[in-house]
Amino acid sequence: MISRLLTCVFAFTLFASAAEKIQVTTVSSTEKLDLHALPAHIGGRVLQLGTQDAPSFQRQWPGTYFETAFVGANIYFKLGSGDAILKITVDTQPSQSLTKPAPGLYTIRGLSKQHHNIRLEIITESQAAPTTFDGFYATSATKPAHTGPHPLQIEFIGDSHTVGYGNTSPKRECTEDQVWATTDTSQGIAPLVARRYHADYQVNAISGRGIVRNYNGFPADPLPVAYPYALFDHTARYDDPNWHPQVIVISLGTNDFSTPLHDGEKWKTRDDLHADYEKTYAEFLRQLRAKNPGAYLILWATDAADGEILSEVQRVVTQVRATGEKRITVVPVKHLEVTGCNYHPSLNDDRNIAQAISSALNLNKK
Repeated sequence: MISRLLTCVFAFTLFASAAEKIQVTTVSSTEKLDLHALPAHIGGRVLQLGTQDAPSFQRQWPGTYFETAFVGANIYFKLGSGDAILKITVDTQPSQSLTKPAPGLYTIRGLSKQHHNIRLEIITESQAAPTTFDGFYATSATKPAHTGPHPLQIEFIGDSHTVGYGNTSPKRECTEDQVWATTDTSQGIAPLVARRYHADYQVNAISGRGIVRNYNGFPADPLPVAYPYALFDHTARYDDPNWHPQVIVISLGTNDFSTPLHDGEKWKTRDDLHADYEKTYAEFLRQLRAKNPGAYLILWATDAADGEILSEVQRVVTQVRATGEKRITVVPVKHLEVTGCNYHPSLNDDRNIAQAISSALNLNKK
C-alpha cells in the first residue's frame, strides 16, 4: 500500500505577479458582511469547538495547518485568542507571516476572480497555551472548491528537533523570546519529508520532552503521557477517525540522556534510566502499533551524548523486534552542524535529516 501511495505522488503584502498586488488586512467590526463558512482541510491535531456554519478550532501541538480552495476574488478568515506566528500562502506565491496577530476578522483582497488555494500555518510552538482559528469565510460571490486530503499520511512524534526549535536562528545563543521567534516548523523535518510524497502530516512533538525524562529533569509530562490528548491540559483525548498514518516517524531520547542525573530524580543510576527508557519506549511503540496496524515505524536518532541516544534507540528496536515486530527501522543521523538556537539543528540539518528519513522510507516501502 505504501509503495503504491508513494508513487502517487497590521497589513502586509503578498505579490501574486508583477502586476497583481494582494493585501491582507483586518476587517472593521462595524462593516456589515454576509459571509458563509468555507470547508477547511486540517493538518495536525485540533479540538473542534464550533459548528459547520461557525467553525472554531483550538490547537496546541505544533505544525498545524488549515487549507481551503475557492473561486472568487475575496477570502476571509477569523483568528481567535492566543499568541502565534502564522504563515499565509496564496496559490504558489511566496509565503508571508503574521506575528501575534490580534483576534478578529481578516481579508485577502486584490485576488483575480479565479480558482485559488490558501494555506494558513502555525509555525512556532504554543506550549504556554492553545491558540484558536475560527475558519475561512466568503461572500456569496465566492464559491468553494475542493481541497485535500492527500492519500498518504505521515505522523511525526518527537521533541525540539522535530518541532524545528530555533532552526532559522543566525546564532546559537538565544533568549526564550528569540527561540520562539526563530522556530519555524513549516521549514522543519516533517513538511520536508511530507512534500516529497504529497502527504498530509502531523507534528506531535514538544520541545524539552523525552520518553521518561525531560531536559535536565524538569517536571512536566514526558511525551508518551501528553501524546493521547488534543491539548496539553488533558481536557480532551485526541480522536480523529480520518487519521490513519501509513508512516510514523519518531525521535525521542535526546532529552532523556543529554544531561546528567540529579539528586532527587527517581533513577539512582544511568542503568536505571536506561531500563525505564527501554521499557517505556517499547510499550509506547506497542500502543502505536495497536492503533496503527499497517504503519511503518521509523525511529531516528543522533549520535549526540557520546552515542548514548542512538545506542538506546537501537536497543529498544532490538527488543520490539524480538516480540515479532517487523515493520520498523532505525535511522542514525550523524555530523549535524547544530547552529540553531542552543545548539539545535539548523535548516540545513533539517534537510539532511529529512533526506535520511526519506531514504529509509524508500528502501522499506513495500
